[in-house]
Amino acid sequence: MHSPLSYADIKTAADRIGGHVRPVTVAGADPGAEPYRLHLALEQLQHTGSFKARGAQNFLLAHREAGTLPAAGVTIASGGNAGLACAWAARRQGVPATVFLPTTAPKVKADKLVGYGADVRLVGTEYAEALAACEAFAAETGALASHAYDHPLIAAGAGTLLDEIHERLPDLDTVVVAVGGGGLFAGVATAARHHGIRTVAVEPENCRALDAAVRAGHPVDVTVDSVAADSLGARRASATALAAARQDGVRTVLVPDAAITRARRALWDDRRLAVEHAAATALAALTTPDPRGADHGYVPAPGEKVCVVLCGANTDPADLTRTAATV
Repeated sequence: MHSPLSYADIKTAADRIGGHVRPVTVAGADPGAEPYRLHLALEQLQHTGSFKARGAQNFLLAHREAGTLPAAGVTIASGGNAGLACAWAARRQGVPATVFLPTTAPKVKADKLVGYGADVRLVGTEYAEALAACEAFAAETGALASHAYDHPLIAAGAGTLLDEIHERLPDLDTVVVAVGGGGLFAGVATAARHHGIRTVAVEPENCRALDAAVRAGHPVDVTVDSVAADSLGARRASATALAAARQDGVRTVLVPDAAITRARRALWDDRRLAVEHAAATALAALTTPDPRGADHGYVPAPGEKVCVVLCGANTDPADLTRTAATV
């Protein structure tokens, strides 16, 4: 039976990983630039370049405390960011990490994994194929199987980000977060509900695992095809994410790839922030609301205090800097 994530889980995670991760930096936007008040949570500055470090630390530290961290180490399937965080956390715990990536994972992420000392294995073209290989490896070797998003310790670790945002913005109205498989969203939405904060979950139009689960009433497989698929390309959302999406104060929206690309470019041009497309997905919901319906984009009310989570920076910035260098 599925057990929903609780705020107590997130508080336990916060106590466990305190001092092991970087506290989030929250930056304000230009006053008066928008009718609402915009802030950016710069979680791309986190260890390993994404929020995933929080869940990875919580997962491995909890197993260390319980005496269930095997000598064979840990294994994970990932589009890149979860693998980076897992490898980094494993190195800190002194155990090996074996990371399974789809062949479509960005080279910058695979190269960083090798730098963290991970055994990197490329399998298939989608996350689901890498996951199957990871599960077989865990069964054969006795390595501890972690998960990129569908585990309560991973989601609880991610949720610690919202508590830190709330400490800095106690009068926050809305947090906007990108969704892939739903680990970050589930953690953030659970903590946000505790503080009376609205959560807007944003997915690319063609990577809509959570939207499909909400419509079907249960997690379902979806096709994956987006510029942000390397981070948000989960074929199926977690049951934990679906439970969080059904809570009061949560809204799920979609954005087209063109809006994601524009938002990512704007973050570089206006603020010199080089983020991956997944991070720009959250901002895209605000910058280009779509007239096709209420499920496309999010329009804050005048005076609404909004914080957009920039979740990762593991990207090749060449396509951002190339044009700037020629101007």
